[in-house]
Amino acid sequence: MLADMNAFFASVEQVDHPQWRGRPLALTNGDIGTCIITCSYEARAHGVRTGMHIRQARQLCPQLVRVCSRPQRYAEVSANIMQALARFTPEIEIFSVDEAFLDVTRCQQLWGEPRQIALRIKQAVYENSGVLCSIGVSGDKSTAKFASRQQKPDGLTIIPPWQARERLADTSLTELCGVNDGIAGLLAHYGVHRCSELQQIPISVLGKRFGNPGRRIWLMAQGLDPEPVKPNVPAAQSIGHGKVLPPNSRDPDTIRVYLMHMAHKLAERLRANRLVAQRFLFGLRQYRGWLKTVERSLLPSDDEMVIYRLGCRWLEQGWRGQGIWQIRIVALDPKTPCQSDLFQRKHPRRERSHQAMDQINQRYGAMTLASARLLGRSSMPDVISPAWKPEGHRKTV
Repeated sequence: MLADMNAFFASVEQVDHPQWRGRPLALTNGDIGTCIITCSYEARAHGVRTGMHIRQARQLCPQLVRVCSRPQRYAEVSANIMQALARFTPEIEIFSVDEAFLDVTRCQQLWGEPRQIALRIKQAVYENSGVLCSIGVSGDKSTAKFASRQQKPDGLTIIPPWQARERLADTSLTELCGVNDGIAGLLAHYGVHRCSELQQIPISVLGKRFGNPGRRIWLMAQGLDPEPVKPNVPAAQSIGHGKVLPPNSRDPDTIRVYLMHMAHKLAERLRANRLVAQRFLFGLRQYRGWLKTVERSLLPSDDEMVIYRLGCRWLEQGWRGQGIWQIRIVALDPKTPCQSDLFQRKHPRRERSHQAMDQINQRYGAMTLASARLLGRSSMPDVISPAWKPEGHRKTV
């Protein structure tokens, strides 16, 4: 099963603000954001869509209510929903902040047949959040996701496994999760546009060109997606944060403030997960392409000043005043501290100050206590990571 919350961010706003229920809402990233992040179904009925400029949306829907997004609130509500879903089965894969796969194969004696389980899940989501969800049910993940989109909002679609190939036959391949322009373009070259047509070419063609993802797509089109539900979140391979700057930024002080902001967020996240890192990737996006480097600290660290100084050193050496659109810092080798590092990696006073700062920010909100350098940081709110999970190293905004 795939449980997909309906217009999740907008629905949370309507739950929290009853005066907005039944009204067309459009969410933007803060007061200065002009691109619509998502919108309510009332707004969609007027042609408003995600990615549309707010000015264009108001031409289509003059009564549109503009709402500043609240990522922390959506993450909080999502965590409550996922906790409720986990009571149905331990085999749950949180796909995004508003989607989760559940394998209920071994839970039917406890919860009933598939339709009963789906209805119970819809009720649990509503009771824990006040928002509605659509559920797709089938024998594999890809078909379940396809099914969840068939009767939005507040829908329930069941495609029995033995009917999946027939139901998918006339479906465009681009409606399958994971089929991007590159794969669709290759298949179009072979005259393949729909799922039923994919059987015309051997699975080896996709395997040779795209590897296992290509083979999986061939099977997905037959309603035979082999990928299981993955309950476990793998250990962190990297941890990073990025931020969009005002277009074509060239002021060194502005770039350093953004650099410090990302160093602060990254260090705070490392400490929250009891990790340190020694290799850091720094990236500046220009109009075309990126300036990148990998810098190494003397010892593994979770200190924003160590990360910040590494970035400043690179700025002095590698940046020549080009216009910058975005900045990013990534810890490339996050790991649990070794015993040999305990007495070397930071001073006791610095460690205590980090601990106090993190506790204050956890209690009163992000950036309640931060370096004075960050007074001039961006007023653009943070966004939820696409890989967000309700716990662990991916629990980040």
